[in-house]
Amino acid sequence: MTDIAKIIATELNKPQAYIENVIKLYDEGCTIPFIARYRKESHGGMDDTSLRELEEKLVRLRNLEARKEEVIKSIDSQEKLTDELRVQIENARTLSEVEDIYRPFKQKRRTRAVIAKEKGLEPLALTLYLQDKNMGNIEDLAKKYINPEKGVESVEDALSGASDIIAEMVSDSVDIRKQLRNLYMKKGYIRSSASKEEDSVYSGYYDFVSSLNKIQGHQVLAINRGEKEGFLKVKVEVEEDEAIAIIEKQMIKGESNAKAFLKEAIKDGYERLLAPSMENEIRASITDNACEGAIHNFSLNLKPLLMQPPVKGKVTMGLDPGYRMGCKAAVIDETGKVLDTTVVYPTHGDKQKAECITKLSCMIKKWNVKHIAIGNGTASRETESMTAEMLKNCPGVSYMIVNEAGASVYSASKLAAEEFPQYDVNLRSAVSIARRLEDPLAELVKIEPKAIGVGQYQHDMPQKRLEESLDAVVEDCVNAVGVDINTASPSLLQRVSGLSSATAKNIVTYREENGAFHSRKEIKKVPKLGPKAFEQCAGFLRIPESDNVLDNTGVHPESYDACEKLLKICGYTFEDVKNGKVSDLAERVKQKDEKKIAEECGVGVLTLRDIVKELTKPGRDPRESLPAPIFKTDLLDMKDLKPGMILEGTVRNVIDFGAFVDIGVHQDGLVHISEIADRYIKHPSEALSVGDDVKVVVLDVNEAKKRISLSIKQVK
Repeated sequence: MTDIAKIIATELNKPQAYIENVIKLYDEGCTIPFIARYRKESHGGMDDTSLRELEEKLVRLRNLEARKEEVIKSIDSQEKLTDELRVQIENARTLSEVEDIYRPFKQKRRTRAVIAKEKGLEPLALTLYLQDKNMGNIEDLAKKYINPEKGVESVEDALSGASDIIAEMVSDSVDIRKQLRNLYMKKGYIRSSASKEEDSVYSGYYDFVSSLNKIQGHQVLAINRGEKEGFLKVKVEVEEDEAIAIIEKQMIKGESNAKAFLKEAIKDGYERLLAPSMENEIRASITDNACEGAIHNFSLNLKPLLMQPPVKGKVTMGLDPGYRMGCKAAVIDETGKVLDTTVVYPTHGDKQKAECITKLSCMIKKWNVKHIAIGNGTASRETESMTAEMLKNCPGVSYMIVNEAGASVYSASKLAAEEFPQYDVNLRSAVSIARRLEDPLAELVKIEPKAIGVGQYQHDMPQKRLEESLDAVVEDCVNAVGVDINTASPSLLQRVSGLSSATAKNIVTYREENGAFHSRKEIKKVPKLGPKAFEQCAGFLRIPESDNVLDNTGVHPESYDACEKLLKICGYTFEDVKNGKVSDLAERVKQKDEKKIAEECGVGVLTLRDIVKELTKPGRDPRESLPAPIFKTDLLDMKDLKPGMILEGTVRNVIDFGAFVDIGVHQDGLVHISEIADRYIKHPSEALSVGDDVKVVVLDVNEAKKRISLSIKQVK
C-alpha cells in the first residue's frame, strides 16, 4: 500500500498520511460520502470530488499491480523470466509499458515470423540482427539454412524468413514502440474523408485533418460515430521517413554487410506490423481520452441538474405534450401525491384547444394549482402556446419548461408500474414531469443517469465506466442533501451511503408495517441493516418527527455526545436549537477557542465546524441557497427573435464547444465557447453550469435550420 499511497499523494499533491488513511477507510467498507463528511480529520477535509479522484487512481494502480503479477507469472511459466525482466515489469508506470514488455512473450497466432522460426531460421535472423562485421556475405551465410524438408528451398527463402523474424522484432521492441508513440502524439495527425457521396450530419468531417495533439474530444467521438455509421473513412498517419529513421537509429549499429537487408526488414516491419498497430493503439488512446472528457463533462452537467432547488409547498400540474396521443396532465399536491389526471388535445384543432383550456382551467381552480411544468419534448411548443393563452385568465399561476429526458424511460419501467399501477404509461410521465419541478433530485434518481440527457455521445461511451461515474454523482448529491427516511422512495434510499436496493426496500417495508420512524436508533431494527450499514447511512437520513432535534440534522449519532458538550460549554440547550436560538453559536465557539472546545468535546476542529453549522440551521436543505428556477406567464416565438435582443435564459447543457441555453422559444440557442467570456477559457464548464440563469444577446436566427446563435460576453 505504501508505494501506491506515495504515487497517489504525489499526483494529488496531498500528504501521504492522508492518502493512507483514506485507503484504509475505503478498504474497511466506508463509502466516499461517509469519508468526505464524517472522517475529515483523517484526510484534512478533502471534498467528495477529490476523494472520487483518489478512488479512481487507487483502482487504476491496483489493476496495474494485478496485471504486472499476471505478466510475471505468465513469463515465468515459459521459463523466460530473468531478474532484469522482473525489475523492468515491476518498475513500469503504465499499463501500456507492461503490455509492451509482455508483447514478445504473448502466445501468438501463426505469424510469418512464427512460421520462419519453425523452419529453423531464428539463428540466421539473430546473426543478421547483431550485425557482426566478420559475418561475411549474407547470401553465403543464408546457404547454411537451406532445408527443403522444412520448406527452405533457396537463399531467398532463408533471407525472407529471417526478414519476417526481424520485422516482428521491430514491432515487439519496447523502446521502439515508446519512441514511435511519442512521435505520433507530437507530430502525427488524423484524417477523415467521405465514404458516401451524400449530405449528412458528418459533412464537416468529409475533408478533415487535425494534429493528434490538438484534436478535441467531441471531434474524436463524432469521427468515430461517422465511421461506425459508414459515412467516414479515417486514417492516423505520421511521416513514414521520420518513423523509419527512428527505428534505424535504434537497430542499425554501423556499416555491415547486413545493413541494406536490415533496412528492408525494418521498412517491412514498420509498414506491415508497427504502423497498423500504432494506428489502432493511438486511436484507442485518443478515444479513451475523449470518452473520459465526455464522461467528466456529463458528470459536471448532471450535478447542478440534480441539485436544482425544489419548488416546495405548491400544488403543481405536469403536462406531457404529444400530438396523436394528446397532452397528458397530472396534478400533484405539495408532497407529490397525485390528485387528478386527464388527457387533452390542444393540437387537434381550435375546438379541441378551447376544450383543453376550459378543462385544464377547471382543474387549476379546483386544486388551487400554482405552477405548471411542461415537458420539452414533442408538441411542447404548441402546449406552451396553449398554456400561455390559458394563464391570461388564471392569475397567480406560472409555468416552466422542464427537461423531460428520461421521463418515458421511467414511465415504462417496472418501478413506475409498482408506484402507479392504476395509471397507464402516458399519465405516469405527466406525474414524473410535475414531480421534477417539486423535487428534481427525488424524481431524477428513479431514472438511469445516462438517460437524463445532459451529455454528448453517451451511447458511445464505455457503459460501465459511464454508469460508475454518473452513479457517483447521484450518490454525492443525494447524501449532500440528506433524505427523509419517512417519505423517501426506495429509489432515493438506495442512493444513501451504506444502503443497497435490498436494505432500502426493507426500510420501506418496516415503515409500512410499523409506521413512521421516530428516532435514528430505530433504524437499527430494520432487517439486514447491520452495524456497518448503520454507521454509513445514519448521518444522511433525516427524521423530522423525532423528539431529538439532532435526528433531523447532518450530525452523525457518533457525535451526539459532542453536541451536548458543545451546547453546554456555550450556554445553550437542545430546546434553543429547536427554536432557532443558536444563531451566534459559531461566534461563541471562536471566542472560547475553537481548538480547545474541539478537544473538550472529543472531536476534531473540522468536525466541530460541521456540527456548529448543523445546529445553527437544523434540517437545512443546501439546495435552498441556489438561485430559484425562472417561471413564465407568456412566451416568445422563434420568429419574434431579432439580432441584438437581450433575453434571460437557463443553461440546459454544457458541451465541449459551448452551451445550450433555453430562452423560452422551445428551440435552445447555442452560446459558442468563444462567446461565453471575455477571458480565455479552455472549456465552457469553467464559466457555466447546467441550471445557471444567464443574460444573452441574440446574434443570429436561422429558422430554416432551427438554429439560434447567442452571446453572453456581448451583453451590454
